Amino acid sequence: MSLYLSIAIIVLIFVVIFQIAKASEYVSILKGEENSRKQNNKINGFLMIAFLVLGFVGVYVCNDLYFGKTLLAQPAASVQGEKVDEMLWITLAITGIVFIATQILLFWFAYKYQEDDNRKVFFFAHSTKLELIWTAIPAITLTVLVVFGLRNWFFFTGDAPKNAMVVEVTGKQFGWIFRYPGKDAVFGKKYYKNIDPATNSVGIIWDDKFSQDDILTEQTMYVVKGQPIKLIIGSRDVIHDVGLSHFRLKMDAVPGIPTTMWFTPKYTTKEMKEITGNANFAYEISCDQMCGNGHYSMKGIIEVVEQEEYDLWLAKQKPQYYTAFPDKDPEAAKAAAEAAKTATADSTAKKATAKN
Repeated sequence: MSLYLSIAIIVLIFVVIFQIAKASEYVSILKGEENSRKQNNKINGFLMIAFLVLGFVGVYVCNDLYFGKTLLAQPAASVQGEKVDEMLWITLAITGIVFIATQILLFWFAYKYQEDDNRKVFFFAHSTKLELIWTAIPAITLTVLVVFGLRNWFFFTGDAPKNAMVVEVTGKQFGWIFRYPGKDAVFGKKYYKNIDPATNSVGIIWDDKFSQDDILTEQTMYVVKGQPIKLIIGSRDVIHDVGLSHFRLKMDAVPGIPTTMWFTPKYTTKEMKEITGNANFAYEISCDQMCGNGHYSMKGIIEVVEQEEYDLWLAKQKPQYYTAFPDKDPEAAKAAAEAAKTATADSTAKKATAKN
């Protein structure tokens, strides 16, 4: 129903515009073509000024209404993100000043220099000075902005500090898998043919001794506030994109080609809830690359916590090796031995009771 209503409104608008145009033609015939054209020029000149003023008022009102709902109203949640915000604000300032100046000149000139029988037109075909100005200044400005962007890019994707926490991020349709190195601080090797959605979602080679203490989690990644985090990013199916909007970073996840970036969280999730005034706030890791029908649902959570809370969480995690091979889990073996011991004790007690 809403579709038909929208079509009807669009058709009605075109009909109204057509009728106004026809009426203008009839008025032109009655008044004389030349007089009508000059009058229309004056009307259009005033409309240009009105449109300019209303346009800027509209921009101001929209900014006042919706700026608070954008990420720019929130501080960048990483040290690297601050550099991105700084670059963005500089770009917005430069382009904003140019936009406002050119629009004012455009609409003001259309009004001021409308057709006038008493004004003589000045025409010139070429001005080397003007061409140098409008070519050199934008070129230099854009070059400076590009240099800033490249500097930040090389910083984010370069070598992380030696004390950085390393987390492997793997995209899949339609979710995220996170792998942490165990106590040996080394990731085990992987092979895509080893992938088993139930017990080995990233294809770890279990014969590699470094892999037997690796920890796997899905959809939620835990990191520590103030500690550099290096992400080793990949995909097990199609191209995805790790989008960390609150940290102002993103990086492609490509099958077979690991990519990296690093960042340093500034606020814990709890602190960000207080900053934003949103009790339900959560750092989101989204897929910023169309990856299939379920792309819209490919979201994960990043929990930024203090070191003590992270250590407590990590202590509760079980290496994925024990999920794949439960019989080799020391805790499971210990629990089984205790259960057997308890069962034996119960059996002995029952026998003693029966004899009595």
